[in-house]
Amino acid sequence: MDRRTFVKATGVAGIAGLAGCSGGPTGGSDGDTATETETSGGDGSGDSGGEETTTEPSDDGPAANVGMVYATGGLGDGSFNDQAQQGALEAEEELGVSFNEAQPDEVAQFSTFQQQFAQSTDPDYDLVCCIGFLQADALSETAADYPDQNFMLVDSVVDASNVDNYVFAEHEGSYLAGLMASLLTTRDFSAGAGSTAGDSTNVGFVGGVESDLIRKFEAGFVAGVEAGSDDVDVSTNYTGSFNDPAAGKEAATAMYNSGADIVYHAAGNTGTGVFQAAQEQEKFAIGVDRDQSITKPSYADVILGSMVKRVDTAVYTSIESVVEGNFEGGDTIELGLDQEGVALVYGDQLGSEIPDDVADEVATAREDIIAGDIDVPSTPQ
Repeated sequence: MDRRTFVKATGVAGIAGLAGCSGGPTGGSDGDTATETETSGGDGSGDSGGEETTTEPSDDGPAANVGMVYATGGLGDGSFNDQAQQGALEAEEELGVSFNEAQPDEVAQFSTFQQQFAQSTDPDYDLVCCIGFLQADALSETAADYPDQNFMLVDSVVDASNVDNYVFAEHEGSYLAGLMASLLTTRDFSAGAGSTAGDSTNVGFVGGVESDLIRKFEAGFVAGVEAGSDDVDVSTNYTGSFNDPAAGKEAATAMYNSGADIVYHAAGNTGTGVFQAAQEQEKFAIGVDRDQSITKPSYADVILGSMVKRVDTAVYTSIESVVEGNFEGGDTIELGLDQEGVALVYGDQLGSEIPDDVADEVATAREDIIAGDIDVPSTPQ
């Protein structure tokens, strides 16, 4: 059995020639076949440090063959895509599956890679994982064209009998991030390389592509900030990209210069620029999707916490359903605070510095949301 391979495409024209290949996406735009597995290291760099992560197949072959089509922004973001890959790696290790990966550079490539996996006969893919809401339009057509192929989609819903959809209550976890930010920005607080001033009256939110999904992050964050203090406003900026650190840095710097001392991002790799700005301005940031104080350790001294989104759980669960013969299709599974699909985790370096009364109030709010005592809006008010 071929080892799983890694795809980095640079244009639809460069990969169109792969359409007749039986094995699905196995090479980059230059036609070279990847011969070394690439995985995300702890720093989000994509460097596995030489560690072999591919599980040797049994005599009967893998338990399932899985195709992974990542969101634009690629692996190494220390966030969304890396979290999705983690679920596949866990399934590889624990369930004995084999998976191949594709990294589109642009939305136009989603359909091509989805179809490549669906058309493949060597291997025949038991499941194709489509990561990110921007894949929904392409998958609506692909799923209809390949009714016998199982798909899973993260962050959106395609109404098809061969697609399982996994969505998250991002607004719930973001509420906790906003509450923490509000409680800290209204007091004098120093930790690591950052500090807040008690007279601050605003915090910031940097989004990637403006969409209903990312507005859920914004809505929850704003609601949490308002719950912490009526005197704190939220400055918002959508950069239009999930892979533009320079734009993230520019947006966050403007916020810090306007008096914000904490900025939360929901912008993929664009958020790396938010962390850079926080360090330069000696302020704080809040990460997203993974514990970014771990995946982006060089910025751990300014990352107060991260709104973790368990995309890995969605990926692993969908693969497990195929392995166990329980994949049904046509379902929508929502993962919120109660299902531990989202959570606020404190930074690896700064978590111990968070005042007890702040942590206690955040913990109480979490329980109140789960109990239904706090109704968090999913769209900005």
